[in-house]
Amino acid sequence: MGLSVPQVDVHVGDGTVRTLHDDVLDGLTRPSKELPPKHLYDAYGSELFDRITGLPEYYPTRAEREILTERAADIVAATGMAELVELGSGTASKTRVLLDAATEVGTLRRYVPFDVAEVVVRDSVAALAEAYPALELHGVVGDFERHLGEIPPPEPGCPRVLAFLGGTIGNFLPGSRRRFLRELASRLGPDDRLLLGTDLVKDPDVLEAAYDDAEGVTAAFNRNVLTIINRELGADFPVERFEHVAFYDPERRWIEMRLRAKRACVVTIPAIDLEVSFYRGEEIRTEISTKFTRPRLESDYAAIGLELTDWLTDSGDRFALSLARAL
Repeated sequence: MGLSVPQVDVHVGDGTVRTLHDDVLDGLTRPSKELPPKHLYDAYGSELFDRITGLPEYYPTRAEREILTERAADIVAATGMAELVELGSGTASKTRVLLDAATEVGTLRRYVPFDVAEVVVRDSVAALAEAYPALELHGVVGDFERHLGEIPPPEPGCPRVLAFLGGTIGNFLPGSRRRFLRELASRLGPDDRLLLGTDLVKDPDVLEAAYDDAEGVTAAFNRNVLTIINRELGADFPVERFEHVAFYDPERRWIEMRLRAKRACVVTIPAIDLEVSFYRGEEIRTEISTKFTRPRLESDYAAIGLELTDWLTDSGDRFALSLARAL
């Protein structure tokens, strides 16, 4: 295979739909205030999250990496992976295990990293081009809730694996989760597979510690969204007056992260001509993270026309990677 020139397509930026402005206006004018978790990840937020993944309390990244390390060859053998499309690819650090396994058996032709952060995609593509000079690289900078149609079309006869790792699917509310999975399913050909990472139901104390670490890194990560709004929208959130809250809801089987006002305050957001009042103790929900069982995920898959074909867990049964195909 000859050398190929890496390509990066950009579909977010000024003028694109549903910007931070829209999400803040929508979320902070609801009866129960909320903000989408994707806005937690500016450059500093991404740096904080990288620190979170190395904390002793935060097991998901280690557990998923264990599965990939132990089972990458099995995943490649089961899928015949000729192309890997990864949503929310980040730095592709975990993904290299799959790239190595597929390269070793000679099946892999193209990798498509898809992420909302342009600098992350460009840096990742540049690093991968050096490490895998024969691999075709086609980066996509976009919001995976709105730009899935920008994924390059599959090459004939090349089984595609569409990967959504890290447990990010848990950030969707149930209805939105099934709609998103249905959208992914619609993009799978008969030889393609979905590779999905899901965090599993476990002891609530373990779950809550993972989202409220002793060092306070997750608290800083959560509060940083207010700093982002202040910087980007000219707001005057008194960031120090909001505390980080994380708890497990056993009925819904998800973790919620919130920001709670320690004192009443009024916040002005000039860029969207909005004034928002907070009473003492009022909260902004910034993230949910659903925890799964195998039957719950199989139910989701069945509802949108997918069949679970492989279920891989770490040694502690904390996290699962599943392979699914279209029915």
